[in-house]
Amino acid sequence: MARQSTRKAAQPKPATETAVKIEKKVVATKVAKSGGAVVEAKVEVNKRAVTKRKVDYNEEEDEDGENADSDVKDEDEDEPTQSKPAPKKRKTAATSKKADDNMPLASRTPINTLKLAMKIGAHVSAAGGVQNSITNASNIGANAFALFLKPHRTWNFQPFSPDSATQFTSLLKTHSYTEPQTTILPHASYLINLAQPDKTKATQAYTSFLDDLKRCDALGISLYNFHPGSTGGLPMSEACARIAAHLNTAHKATKSVITVLENMCGSGNIIGSNFSDLATIISLVDDKSRVGVCLDTCHAFAAGYDLRTPETYAKTMKEFDDVVGLKYLKAFHLNDSKAPFSSHRDLHENIGQGFLGLRAFHNVVNDERLQNIPMVLETPIEVKGLDGKKTEDKKIWADEIKLLESLIGMDPGSKEFKNLEVELQKKGAAERKRVQEQVDKKAEKDAKKAAPKGKKGAAASRKKKKAEEEEACDSCGEDSE
Repeated sequence: MARQSTRKAAQPKPATETAVKIEKKVVATKVAKSGGAVVEAKVEVNKRAVTKRKVDYNEEEDEDGENADSDVKDEDEDEPTQSKPAPKKRKTAATSKKADDNMPLASRTPINTLKLAMKIGAHVSAAGGVQNSITNASNIGANAFALFLKPHRTWNFQPFSPDSATQFTSLLKTHSYTEPQTTILPHASYLINLAQPDKTKATQAYTSFLDDLKRCDALGISLYNFHPGSTGGLPMSEACARIAAHLNTAHKATKSVITVLENMCGSGNIIGSNFSDLATIISLVDDKSRVGVCLDTCHAFAAGYDLRTPETYAKTMKEFDDVVGLKYLKAFHLNDSKAPFSSHRDLHENIGQGFLGLRAFHNVVNDERLQNIPMVLETPIEVKGLDGKKTEDKKIWADEIKLLESLIGMDPGSKEFKNLEVELQKKGAAERKRVQEQVDKKAEKDAKKAAPKGKKGAAASRKKKKAEEEEACDSCGEDSE
């Protein structure tokens, strides 16, 4: 390498080069005691320029988390400063996590190998683009899946990128999701309340709702699930009429997507806790081929519809057929419940670990009338690590999908089923006890409040009770929080 000229060598060196020179001379001394002996060792401080590069989240690091530019050779201090070669890429925590997220956790079970054609999956992430939901679903062995088409807890959203629809269609073929019309169940934003009586807020809700339906059309998706919302304290009949009016307008502005009403867990002002609410809305929809229902098992149970035994399951499904009509049943959300029967609390639990229990899900997946509709898990997958931090473990969904598929055709009186039932109930015992104590305490408190009061006090008590019931549902479609 050529030397600098005398004139150039006399010029002051850049700050970063000077810093390197100084650091090369720094020596630290470590003193440690080991079995009474003193061990002294000299440790050179790693040389490094004062100015550090900002770490890009896509840039890779070495095992110690240091940037890869630390292994660049030193130059002779009399030689000119030259641009350093691009650092080699090594794995970072961020890229490692991304790689882990893309790892297949289970293979998909071919539908034709199951005794009944049950399409079971989960609500997966669409972070980075709606097309990513397809890979995420395939990685957990899902034969059906749900996703949010845009951020679901904000009114601010951007349109699809130009190539989103193309990539979505391409990945459906790549992962062999050949019947998207009975496989994909997008979920609406929790903020949308089509029953909203305020005109400005109603327009805001409808605009977001219509935008989602148009996204479904662009992606070739046939179903769209949403929460009916809240009456806002006004008559239920009027609220149902407002929802139906919005649906009629939206259906005319879109192609063919079916708007799917979800049953809810609450009472009071919450719409959809009773099958009759859903039936009222459907009766007011002009094009009934464009409307349907998604039954959430946790919501139904919390609202007072029992699914736990073959007899109670049959009774609930008969009531649904009589009041709404099985022809409108387009999807299921499969969730156990941390809260007891008729508690009006929306607390999802993992399959078999809650108050519903494994038999309820055996009843569902062995009902031949429910074949070829999406059945979507919304069960909790957060786990606490040794450091106390919570992370998502998608293997929980992969395992639950396989568990539910294994129940198809299984004898509920068999030793295999009984062992599974006992094992899962043990896992959820502590959480059931905790929530049961909460429910009992609230019931005791409500009983005390029910003591005779004046007219004013009674009215205030009723109002507070309704508010508490609505709070028990974590996503009832109220205005944004």
